[in-house]
Amino acid sequence: MSKEITNKVANSKLKSIDLDSLIPVNERFVFDLKNWLKDELILIEKDFRKAVKNHDWQQYKGKFISIQCSNHAIIPDWAFMLISNSLKENKIENFIGSLEVMEHIIVRNIIYSLDLKEYENKIVIIKGCSKKSIPKSSYSFLIERLQPITKKIMFGEACSSVPIFKNSMN
Repeated sequence: MSKEITNKVANSKLKSIDLDSLIPVNERFVFDLKNWLKDELILIEKDFRKAVKNHDWQQYKGKFISIQCSNHAIIPDWAFMLISNSLKENKIENFIGSLEVMEHIIVRNIIYSLDLKEYENKIVIIKGCSKKSIPKSSYSFLIERLQPITKKIMFGEACSSVPIFKNSMN
């Protein structure tokens, strides 16, 4: 009397989203402007522009660059913009601000570029066990995108999930 074991989870109509698989593995790097300042405090425009012009930007290829200043020097906004522009000219992804803010922006851009057709009128589980550090904001970005199109949104794993949203129209 042997009964075939069936994987009900694999056979279900649940669709899962694993944020781990969406987060790019590219190295994150802090470009600290203080190293480009006289005595790490004063920006001298002529020297700064020369340093920007002569800098090897290719060393940052394939990385996400966070442009910031780690000390309390007063730096004009155009200095950050000049660095950002040089990186963009070399097709290097960069953000002016902290690593944390950069991570939120990276994840938001990815979530908003997703084609979500496969999730329309489906029950969706946002996977809960992440190996990577996932910004909490990514969950609200996902909810914002999924809520209008799904039947139901849950959080966790198929075997143990928490209901988040149920579309009353379906």
